[in-house]
Amino acid sequence: MFLVLVLVVVVAVVAALGLTGHGASVLAARRARGPGAGPPLHALAAFACAAALAVYAWGLPHVTGAVMEPNRGARSAPAPPCRTPGHEERALHVVDRSVSFLPLGFVCETSGGGDHTSDDVPGYVNPVTAVLALAAVASAVGAGYAAEPRTRAAAAGDRAPDAREGTV
Repeated sequence: MFLVLVLVVVVAVVAALGLTGHGASVLAARRARGPGAGPPLHALAAFACAAALAVYAWGLPHVTGAVMEPNRGARSAPAPPCRTPGHEERALHVVDRSVSFLPLGFVCETSGGGDHTSDDVPGYVNPVTAVLALAAVASAVGAGYAAEPRTRAAAAGDRAPDAREGTV
């Protein structure tokens, strides 16, 4: 599981850097494309997606630490992340542990079929990631709508008959 988490961190960081570069290149090429709301919204979508990936990647080492913590000593049953102060009774019924990628968290599974998430991932990671991802989707949709009239005009210009045809 540790290697999977490290791989996801690397992929998220590389994708965030790539999206940041893409957003910057869209803004830099805006002069060549002319005015309009499409390029800034396109860049905003790339930047918001990059930020969402960066926040998600920030939460992954916390999960990785929780996964690795039970392997550090003889007192690994239940897993230390599942031993929440004030909820000692709940920790007695933990039978397994797993990782949830969406929402990000370390999950402690109990014998009664229930589960609970440990507090290892900071509380802001999942909400901020969700808000940034929604902002990225909304910006991408807005960029598509803003570019639609220009795309239709270009398509209509390609289909227009040439004025020189049909003259003698």
